[in-house]
Amino acid sequence: MSVVRTHTYSVDAADLQEFLARRASLIGTIRETHPGLAFAQLIKLDDGTYRDTWHWEDGAQMGAAFADLPSFAEAPLTMALTRSATAQNGQVVDER
Repeated sequence: MSVVRTHTYSVDAADLQEFLARRASLIGTIRETHPGLAFAQLIKLDDGTYRDTWHWEDGAQMGAAFADLPSFAEAPLTMALTRSATAQNGQVVDER
């Protein structure tokens, strides 16, 4: 069953374009070594924060990618542009 990791954070408007470029680079690098990342979706919420949801084929693939996170140079560069970040994992129960 597929799993998700959802991040919620803020990004200054002045940093948004750079953040998007860094995020795209990070996603590309992760997909090269961990193809279980099905898709990533970034949503701007009404309160101005962003919800970034990454869908994985299964928990083992997500776990392997996050264990390998220190080897991705893009990760700290991308997250340096965020503030008040939180993350939660979940399992897809129903999808239509």
